[in-house]
Amino acid sequence: MLRDVTTTRDDVIDALRPIEDPELHRSIVELDMVRDVVVDLPLVRVQVALTIPGCPLKAEIQSLVTGALIELHGVEAVEVDFTSMTDEERAALRQRLHGDPASTAGSHQAHGHAEGRTIPFAEPGSRTRVILVASGKGGVGKSSVTTNLAVALAQRGSSVAVVDADVWGFSIPAMLGVDRAPVLIDQMIVPPEAYGVRCISMGFFVEEDQPVIWRGPMLHKALEQFLTDVFWDEPDFLLVDLPPGTGDISISLSQFLPRAQVLVVTTPQPAAQRVAQRAGTMAAKVNLDVVGVVENMSWFTGDDGVRYELFGAGGGQQLAERLDVPLLGQVPLVPALREGGDGGRPITAVDPEAEASQAFRAVAERLAVELAPTRRTNPELRIL
Repeated sequence: MLRDVTTTRDDVIDALRPIEDPELHRSIVELDMVRDVVVDLPLVRVQVALTIPGCPLKAEIQSLVTGALIELHGVEAVEVDFTSMTDEERAALRQRLHGDPASTAGSHQAHGHAEGRTIPFAEPGSRTRVILVASGKGGVGKSSVTTNLAVALAQRGSSVAVVDADVWGFSIPAMLGVDRAPVLIDQMIVPPEAYGVRCISMGFFVEEDQPVIWRGPMLHKALEQFLTDVFWDEPDFLLVDLPPGTGDISISLSQFLPRAQVLVVTTPQPAAQRVAQRAGTMAAKVNLDVVGVVENMSWFTGDDGVRYELFGAGGGQQLAERLDVPLLGQVPLVPALREGGDGGRPITAVDPEAEASQAFRAVAERLAVELAPTRRTNPELRIL
């Protein structure tokens, strides 16, 4: 008597189609990662080709595949066998996702800025909104603001990426709790992700206690590679954590990203806001718009419910008025914010109802909605 086979190979492929590679955010079927399917009910065997040998997300992919197939009618067991792509297959994959320098140099699809690839975020047709997070001085919590604002934007459903451009004081990977390095697929760098935020940083390429002793040209080239050789996949927001001050890196990024906006971070004390004003002045000199000001460490709420303004008051509002931009938010000083940064557990992600988390979500909302660009560019329009 013939068995009633109710699940076919096509059913298996359809069930796997919604599963995305956790790093590339594309269907594993679309990426040709599904290599072999055998339906021998109640067992289904599937072979998946990983992008690189020893892929750190192998277990996650196995869990997703098993979970999707075990739901099919008549399936009681799933076996997932792994192989890895060949060098030629990785080259073809990189070409599909990131372009081919040999055939498309000069367009945004080519690979490697030095080889002719322009920075995609600088192109008229890019839908990515670039925010440079700046401060006039160190110690104001700029990286904490960048990290938690990125998480808050991701929580709204936006695709978010962060470039840690503070090459001397890199801290974004640690603050996000990123526990793995970027993946290299045929010279295309795939950034790791945590809490819905992808990031790249000098911290992935040097030892934690190793100083970065570079002059301007080397810094310029490193930032260039962060923007061109990393597969960002056109996020909704790209946040760039600038180093304090207005030096080489800030100038280079203003050249790389002429359509970027600047978000200035300060603390309430007058001395800090006077120094932070220099970041706004720098933006004006390089023709970048300042989108707003965030005041960090605005107050501390004691156990008695009283707000204590430990660093004074009014600096953020004064700076916003001087720059003629809105004060987007005031972030309170809370131990959990610092602890979350030290432990790789951003407060906005792990305690969304906390006072500081609500402040970051309010800033994200204003950036995404109230201050959304009203002008749109069209890559098809040209002035001849």
